[in-house]
Amino acid sequence: MANKAAYFQLDIRMDGTYLILFPGENSRYLNYSEIDEYLRLKRIDFNKVEVMKALNRFSDECSVKLCPTAIKPVDETLIVKVDETRSQATGRFYPPSKNGKRISKEGIISSLVGYGVKFGVIEETVESFLKDRQYGQTYVLAKAMPPVEGQSASITWHFNTDLSRKPKMNEDGSVDFHQLETVNPVHEGDCLATLTPAILGKPGIDVTGRLLKPANVKQMVLKQEKNTCISEDGCHLISTVDGHVAMISGSVFVSNHYEIPANVDTSTGDINFDGSVSVRGNVITGFVVRAKGDIIVDGVVEGAELYAGGQIILKRGIQGMGRGKLIAEGNILSKFIENAEVSAGGYIETDAILHSRVSARGEVTASGKKGFIVGGEIHSGKGISVKTAGSTMGTTTLLEVGFDPAMLEECERIEKKLPKMEAELEKVTKNYQALSQKPTPERAAAIQSLEQSIQQLQEKIKKSLERMTELQAITGEQSGGCVRISGVIYPGCKVVLYNTPYHIRSAMKYCRLIKDRADVKMVEYL
Repeated sequence: MANKAAYFQLDIRMDGTYLILFPGENSRYLNYSEIDEYLRLKRIDFNKVEVMKALNRFSDECSVKLCPTAIKPVDETLIVKVDETRSQATGRFYPPSKNGKRISKEGIISSLVGYGVKFGVIEETVESFLKDRQYGQTYVLAKAMPPVEGQSASITWHFNTDLSRKPKMNEDGSVDFHQLETVNPVHEGDCLATLTPAILGKPGIDVTGRLLKPANVKQMVLKQEKNTCISEDGCHLISTVDGHVAMISGSVFVSNHYEIPANVDTSTGDINFDGSVSVRGNVITGFVVRAKGDIIVDGVVEGAELYAGGQIILKRGIQGMGRGKLIAEGNILSKFIENAEVSAGGYIETDAILHSRVSARGEVTASGKKGFIVGGEIHSGKGISVKTAGSTMGTTTLLEVGFDPAMLEECERIEKKLPKMEAELEKVTKNYQALSQKPTPERAAAIQSLEQSIQQLQEKIKKSLERMTELQAITGEQSGGCVRISGVIYPGCKVVLYNTPYHIRSAMKYCRLIKDRADVKMVEYL
């Protein structure tokens, strides 16, 4: 069968060694660099200029004299290329000169091994060439076996882990604090989570015989917390009590509620409970309630202190008398907040806020039937929504939206520490390298100590960078907050958006106060 691509062949004559150029059926183009590589491999000195001239005028079969010396016959040759990733090996075959030997299957395999190809030889391609020898074209002679990628483990939660749900609004504009739907009831034997185990990948092999490792998969396990158990196969987390389930700081928390049938007062003393606490009466001035779960109070909280790892829900409200405190890692929902200090890791939802210091990482909303904020300081990481802000009497009221100061402070501390840790790592690494170049038994302990120090510093830097990235992501999410007024905002109110102040000089209705570059501006309420 005629050759489909152009190729060349050595011709050894009495007066010297020649190179014959053959046009192909589909191509008449020959690459000089390929000829140069082949002739160098055969250690043949040749006239480069004459070869270039012959290539430039090459259209039909022609020959060019390489040197006046008649060399020994040259056998059929295979030149192999292995790509950078070692995923495949390609080769080109070159015909023998007159009296030269043809390459055999064993010769092809031997040539591949000589180029480092030890795996994935494609037998069909080798047989195809031996049946129909085509020169000047590239054959894919070997392919790697790619790794089989695995699958990371995953956990499916069978309860609501999103505590950002807000209470329902009634038709008359009031907030329904009786049907909050923010509690996750659970019964003994209920499955709380299902683990899908990781599937490990299988290594592959490149054409040189090296292992190709699959990507690492994330392993996960279900953690047994209080009032839970793990199934025998380790794939199911099961509640062992009736109660309430919540996700707190990445852990599943199941609590059987501690219910106080009346007031928290002298009859109960301070309350400190690992689960959630329900108070059917009031929390009297001077007493403290601490719970790792939620705190739910049916009555009024006076000048008392409530600390919750989850949410705080006050169905009536707090009259703090300047002493009351509500501190929650989750959300805070209260009918009203008066003369109290309130801080939430989530959002705060209420009908009214009077003369209080209120802070929330999420939104602060006072937009129920009354929906007013009068006096005090309100700080939110995401935004403030209120029906009426301030009063006709010009009561001083601060509404601030911006970054969490504690987070910014922590971020700045990390930024200051990082250069010092990196300089220390560089110093320790240089000492380690200096000692490692000339190791002696006396230096062994010092080298090992320096190696441990390097690992510890690298781990500290890694954790610091991860924490800084986490903090920057959180503060980045807080950049679009605003103050929404669905009623009136009165003079005496001061709005601060991301450290930019704005004083209310005259009453304004139905508006939004947003940050516009370096200023605060009023826009239409949406």
